[in-house]
This record gives sequence, structure tokens and C-alpha cells, in this order.
Amino acid sequence: MAQGLAWNARRLGIPCTVIVPETAPKTKLAAIERLGARTVKLPYARWWRVLEDHGYPEIEGLFVHPVSDPAVIAGNGTIGLEILEDLPDVDAVVVPFGGGGLSCGIACALRASSPATKTYASEIETAAPFSASLAAGKPASIRHTPSFVDGIGGKSMLPEMWPIASTLLAGALVVSLADTAAALRLLAERNHVIAEGAGATSVAAALTGKAGIGKVVAVVSGGNIDPATLARILDGEIP
Repeated sequence: MAQGLAWNARRLGIPCTVIVPETAPKTKLAAIERLGARTVKLPYARWWRVLEDHGYPEIEGLFVHPVSDPAVIAGNGTIGLEILEDLPDVDAVVVPFGGGGLSCGIACALRASSPATKTYASEIETAAPFSASLAAGKPASIRHTPSFVDGIGGKSMLPEMWPIASTLLAGALVVSLADTAAALRLLAERNHVIAEGAGATSVAAALTGKAGIGKVVAVVSGGNIDPATLARILDGEIP
């Protein structure tokens, strides 16, 4: 999302500042800055509070929430429409779950156009707030453990996203770091697709069979991974 926002800001001649966690990969930061945006790095806990507070008072301007902004969610819904254009009889779609904006946008479009299609969230074992919230029956906080899967997995379920996600999503499929690394290698070696850890969780989850054995689509949501990290994973390591 940050790169899309930076691209459009450059096109319109509007200054853009992106607030990122210190753990963000250098590849992602470089891409944002190439598009003309400025990045502000914060410790992870402070960055997460920006999402909870819906703003960062140290910077003036319009704050665009990357998860719960209605326009962002609606824009994500176009992915669901594209899936149906290519595969009208899709049985299930698996989407990486960061805060729920991507998965809920896709699920909303699918629910309206193909009610029989199920949308699942894929989460990583080191940070799975939606799975924990489903178990608790309400928004839950979790212990977040940093890993190479840095594009999803927050410290908690954002309260405003709980009613939407719990209604639209068929469930949470939690995968291990080992399975995610294997899926990342599979994508690179067989499909020649470079995915970041978050994007590979959907493939890992689909491969478990928990999304069903029919026509399952895995949304690979990003390719922002540092070359050194990718090399270690391709060599069989789990960084």
C-alpha cells in the first residue's frame, strides 16, 4: 500500500510521508523512497500505536490508515473482482492477514458477487491475532515475535476491524515459519515469483488443505524481501 500511495502522491505533486516500523526490509524502504516519499522509522511498539491511534501528531497532513480506511478496503475489493474474472467458480481464496484491510476488502467483493466462495485469512505462528480473537470471541492481544515474516502479524486485533473480519472471513489458517519458508522457495523455484514472507503464508496455508481441495486461490500480497534474507531461505535456512 505504501508504494501505491507514494506513486499517486508523486503523480499529483503532493508530498508523502510513510511511517514504517524499524523492522521493515531495506528493499521496501528503498522502493518507497524511489517513488518520492519520505519514510519515518519508529520502534515497532510505537509504530503499532500509530495504527491504534489513527494518527501520528508529529506529522501534519491527511492520515491514511493502511488497514481500516474505508477507501483502502474498497480498493482492495477490486482484487476479489479480478479473481472472479479469471476463475468464476473459485471455491476459496486465502489472503495474508496483517490487520484485515486486504482480506476483508477481497471478502466483501466475493461475498457480494460469489456468496459460495469462502475467504480465509493466513497468519504466521509467531503473530496470529485474528486466530486468537476468534478463539476468544472478541478482539485479542497477543505476544508478537519478530521473524522474516514482517509484513503481517500485529500485536492485537484492531477493534474496528473485528466486526468486519469475524463476519466476512471463514476462518484463520495459521502456518509455521518452516512451512512459510518452504512456500517461499516453491514460489521462487517453480513459479519464478519472488514473494516476501507475508505473501508466502497464503501459499503455505493453501498447501495444508485446510482451505479445501477445490479451486483455491492464494493471494501473494508482496515481494518486499531483502536479498540476503531471500538467499538464506533459498539455501534451506529459516532466518
